[in-house]
Amino acid sequence: MDKQAVREAVWDAFEDRGEARFPFPPHDRIPNFAGAAAACDRLTDTDAWAAASTLKCNPDAPQLPVRRAALRAGKTVYVAQPRLRDADPFLRLDPESLVDAESDGDAPSDAPTVDDATTVSGISTHGTPVPPEEVPHVDLVVAGSVGVTTDGARIGKGEGYSDLEWGVLSELGAVDSEAPRASGGEGQSPPGNRTSPGDSRSEPDDDATVVATTVHELSVLDGPESPVADAAELPAPDAHDVPLDLVVTPERTVRTDTPHTRPTGIDWDALDDDKLDAIPVLAERAPERE
Repeated sequence: MDKQAVREAVWDAFEDRGEARFPFPPHDRIPNFAGAAAACDRLTDTDAWAAASTLKCNPDAPQLPVRRAALRAGKTVYVAQPRLRDADPFLRLDPESLVDAESDGDAPSDAPTVDDATTVSGISTHGTPVPPEEVPHVDLVVAGSVGVTTDGARIGKGEGYSDLEWGVLSELGAVDSEAPRASGGEGQSPPGNRTSPGDSRSEPDDDATVVATTVHELSVLDGPESPVADAAELPAPDAHDVPLDLVVTPERTVRTDTPHTRPTGIDWDALDDDKLDAIPVLAERAPERE
């Protein structure tokens, strides 16, 4: 079973079981899902969230609650521009430059709001473009996912931009090549029982970047609602895939203690000239080719 077959199974399940939410159809995208706000609430209960002051978050619909919650908590949020098409490929959302319509009743009527700035179009309008060198150390990366496993493997929608963003920031030291050290914490699922509905808490005891995702249980490929009949048939992660430390659904939070290694830097040999030419931030940094 290859990754595309997994994606198709997940997308079909979202549509067939009525768990997809706008935009429709769920296919060929990070699927929005019923319970995205509840998954966000669970993420905000983790120690990783509490310790983070700077997030990098994907721009997709199911992570809209995450972007809003982060800004309302005073966290700075960085979002990559679509397809890394700009020479300044990251957009910074600064909580101090936005007002919260839910609490700032006296704010000017024309002031940009958290709600406005966190939609797909609003990010482009209100975010400040910055080059990778201006992205500080990222405490928490929140990725969108089509499929995940409880040991931290992730399958995206297949375009590879999330992994390229990681590679660019990794080369600059803005994200860490080593995951946070695992530490004992209350509520952890016992080994071999990570598909149970109990919570796991992320309790990183250092400052390394934590990588998390919020997903529906349909996206947990080795979980009880998985649309994949046999998890043993799932493809192994590729070398460029960024593994997850936290998988958060509306029902549970799983600390993966992932055995998968984080990629470091960019695999330049895997990029052809067309890809380099289309992405300025890569073209500027690519080594000479023979």
